[in-house]
Amino acid sequence: MVWFKLRKPYLLLILTCLLWLWTSCSCIHVKAANDSLKPGDSLNGTNQLCSENGKYCMGFVKLAGLTYLDISNEKESWEVWIANKNQPVGDDSILSLDHSGVLKIESQQSEEPIILYSPPPHSTINNTVATLLDTGNFVLQQLHPNGSTKSVLWQSFDYPTDCLLPGMKLGVNRKTGHNWSLVSWVSETYPAPGPFRLDWEPRERELIMRRQGQVIWKSGKLRNNRLFEHIPEESQRIYEYNPVSNEDEDSFTFATPNIKEPTKWALFETGELKGSDGKDIARADMCYGYNSDGGCQKFEIPSCRHPGYVFESREGYPNIGFNDTSIVSNKSYSIGDCQASCWSNCSCVGFMSYNSNGTGCVFFFGKSLEGVTLVSVGQKFYTLVKKRQHKGMKKWIWISAAIATSLIIICIVILSLATRKRKQVLEDKRRKKMELGLQDSVKSTGIEDFEDDLTKGRDFKVFSYALVKEATSNFSSKNQLGEGGFGPVYKAWELWNDGLCLRLVDPSLNGMFDLDEVQKCIHVGLLCVEHYATYRPDMSDVISMLTNKSAIVTLPKSPAFYVGKHIAGSNTFSKLLEFNSDFTKEISASTEIESK
Repeated sequence: MVWFKLRKPYLLLILTCLLWLWTSCSCIHVKAANDSLKPGDSLNGTNQLCSENGKYCMGFVKLAGLTYLDISNEKESWEVWIANKNQPVGDDSILSLDHSGVLKIESQQSEEPIILYSPPPHSTINNTVATLLDTGNFVLQQLHPNGSTKSVLWQSFDYPTDCLLPGMKLGVNRKTGHNWSLVSWVSETYPAPGPFRLDWEPRERELIMRRQGQVIWKSGKLRNNRLFEHIPEESQRIYEYNPVSNEDEDSFTFATPNIKEPTKWALFETGELKGSDGKDIARADMCYGYNSDGGCQKFEIPSCRHPGYVFESREGYPNIGFNDTSIVSNKSYSIGDCQASCWSNCSCVGFMSYNSNGTGCVFFFGKSLEGVTLVSVGQKFYTLVKKRQHKGMKKWIWISAAIATSLIIICIVILSLATRKRKQVLEDKRRKKMELGLQDSVKSTGIEDFEDDLTKGRDFKVFSYALVKEATSNFSSKNQLGEGGFGPVYKAWELWNDGLCLRLVDPSLNGMFDLDEVQKCIHVGLLCVEHYATYRPDMSDVISMLTNKSAIVTLPKSPAFYVGKHIAGSNTFSKLLEFNSDFTKEISASTEIESK
């Protein structure tokens, strides 16, 4: 008796522990095995449905004091789907599946149940089951008598909230017109539909994000079903994309075949789209209408807002008094709505949420709040600041500018050299053409070609005026005899006849010469180039005329190279070389002049 009395407390303690362990094991077993609702079953606030391998569980949860039916990842504590996001329910709510196939959430506090699925009128649905799969999809099926699936009546994947899971679709069902889209929550704890919506655009094969209906971000086209143009490559490496376009649907899904852990894309109330690894898929919160980086789309902005200004988030509340503030207490206002409203108001310099659940807005007006001390109250405050460029970014800007300038200079040099080379090639072609013209010029030896004024057997070449003009660069003075060009004898004869022979004197002499001596030299020079040899003086006559002031100098008659409309005493020659006023007829030059 004494032994029993001493050990009775220990025995009761042992029995209590065994009973607790048995209860816990039983609960764990039920939780792991119970993944379905059958007709007549229900799920209340104290129970859960968990998928076969325990990856996802469904149950009633409280968010900011309100009750919702959600599906969450047990390991990561993600809410991936909300059944009643628009309509919170009471604490006594249950999810039930009745024998007629109706799947609903009902509560004694609610006047009307929330119907998730109801069979079409005048139809009978029996042998149904609602199962939570390891994919996170809650599926209502009609079964054959043998237990195999006859048809899918309803599934949670057709009604996404803010999370996209592998196998969940974005797009449109062409048969029913039903759209699959992601919609952000109003706030982190308030799952009502927020301002941001993510859709699949099948024509352009890209993802599009809208804020209150306005397109502010695009992923860019999906290239070879592998990468989106404006999504960081490192954020896409683990995903396989599967776009579908047929008569039934236009849709987009992704998979992660090499990842064992559950994955998701989550659309936040700020406009950020992130993967389960925390990497950015999209940053619509950085799209201000003036920038197009990262997939941002340009749209009209107030004239007072300038490129480079952004809203920067900080923890706390401004430690200054504000006389000019504005409050929007409406719980449908998300922090994304607050940002858009403040950006569109030129006087607004900052904002923050108003309600404790992250909804509503408080706007601040006046001077910039940049640098103002904040009082830590555990709440985010957003202030308008000038975006600071990273030092590394500035460095790359300078490097890029230097490279661009160098390339421009190189292009200019290459273009200049190419132009010069082209001119040189054209000049060479012109000279070759001229040389060929000179070689092919008409050559004649027949006396009948020149009548009796010329000596029989003399060779003449006849050149066109155009060829002579080309060869002398339009009779340029730099192409005179002695400089690789023509002789201006015809010019001297014309000037002599006009009494203007002094124009032949080099201007650089500046009048420092003997006028008579110059005129005599020109006079003698014209005699030396007389057309007929009998009129030309020999060397002794030339010396005598130049050194003897009393020597008689005859007047020149006609120079051998003179071209004119009429040359006295040489009718035949003038007919051959007649040169009209527009210089279009041919001229000739004797290649054999008797020297004296």
